[in-house]
Amino acid sequence: MSLYSYFRISKPSKDRVPSDRVDSEYKRLRNRTFWGATVGYSLYYVCRMALSVVKQPLIDDGVFTAGELGLIGSALLFVYAVGKFVNGFIADYCNIRKFMGIGLLVSALVNLVMGVLGVMQQWLTVSSSLMFFVFALVWGMNGWSQSMGSPPGIINLSRWFPLSKRGTFYSIFCATPYVGKFISFIMTGYVVGWLGWQYGFIVSAVGGLIGAAVIAIFVADTPESKGLPSVQELSGEPVKKADTMPTKELQRLVFRSPGIWIIALSSAFVYIAQYGISGWGVLFLQKAKAFSLVSASAIIAFSESFGILGTVLSGWLSDTIFKGDRVKPVILCGLVCVLSIAGFLFTGGGYVLNVVYVAVFSMSIGALYCIVAGLMALDIVPRKATGAALGIVGISSYVAAGIQDIVSGFLIQGSGDAAEFNFTSVAVFWLSACVLAFVLPVLNWKYMKKEIA
Repeated sequence: MSLYSYFRISKPSKDRVPSDRVDSEYKRLRNRTFWGATVGYSLYYVCRMALSVVKQPLIDDGVFTAGELGLIGSALLFVYAVGKFVNGFIADYCNIRKFMGIGLLVSALVNLVMGVLGVMQQWLTVSSSLMFFVFALVWGMNGWSQSMGSPPGIINLSRWFPLSKRGTFYSIFCATPYVGKFISFIMTGYVVGWLGWQYGFIVSAVGGLIGAAVIAIFVADTPESKGLPSVQELSGEPVKKADTMPTKELQRLVFRSPGIWIIALSSAFVYIAQYGISGWGVLFLQKAKAFSLVSASAIIAFSESFGILGTVLSGWLSDTIFKGDRVKPVILCGLVCVLSIAGFLFTGGGYVLNVVYVAVFSMSIGALYCIVAGLMALDIVPRKATGAALGIVGISSYVAAGIQDIVSGFLIQGSGDAAEFNFTSVAVFWLSACVLAFVLPVLNWKYMKKEIA
């Protein structure tokens, strides 16, 4: 069996569901598929965030420097950026259950390999340069498998949900990264503190294997593959005039649009700030504020849990409170985001105050991302070119996140003395990105709306 035949989209089933059971069967399978994909994608992030939790132990053991960890982390992000763009196009033609499940399975195996390598390194003499090369290569492979998660997860919304319901379920699905990060920082943080950094990767692999099983059991590819009518027939959606234009032509218009590139740039700055805190926040709390690994991991985990709230409420905030006005909620969320990250980076405070800082930051930046890179992007592009728009935004965001990891690592490392890490420069870097993330779309919104016909 070829890869194409294995992964291709399912053919309609010859066994049709009886008409009196269509509605109930459709809702049952739709809910199973949505929640299966949502849980699965949450556990994708468990396999992505392991390195962020184990940075301090790796430095303490003399395995890597902060700069080397930045390079290893960026390997995932750069590969992920390209993979998300490419796999977004490929996934449209694929069985989402198989595509998403295989991606998480490979990611889990990558984490297992890194954990086993760490255990072997305790027993064998392995040069630091060889360890760095292997970790960067394997973590880069994880970036590609990770990029197989988001596209099928979002495609499941278009295959199973009518337009009238996609917004609500999109905001819920967008909260999955925060759920995964929360699980990772709590679970992996405790395991690393108890058994060592090697077992942080191993327990993450176990989480990934569970997620792959959930996807395989609960996710269905299309309604037609289960003997149901298409979602258009089930919901009675009319075909709009804009949907008759060739997709390639619409994608070219979007690619040439300055508006979508402004959103992509804004999203890139969001990712610099967001990944700066989630990727280096544990190390920052340990070195700059003298928290233990367990306490630092728990504080950052709180930020991820509150990010769920900000993401889920963002659509409601923009549509209901501000009546479709995108600029006002962006200004509100942007200002709150800047104040909270500034408090976290430039003031002291105990455990509770730092939890408040990161919780408010994560909630506001999660809402900011959903409104700017989600709702604003959807407002200015034709429906049939949504994938192209999100691909542009996605690749810009993760390239920026990768650059952030390198820049942050070397700014923190400073002169190379681990006892004298310098967080001032990197704090200014993260704060500046946070400001630009909301200023750019606010200043250009009127032009962006007029510019897209």
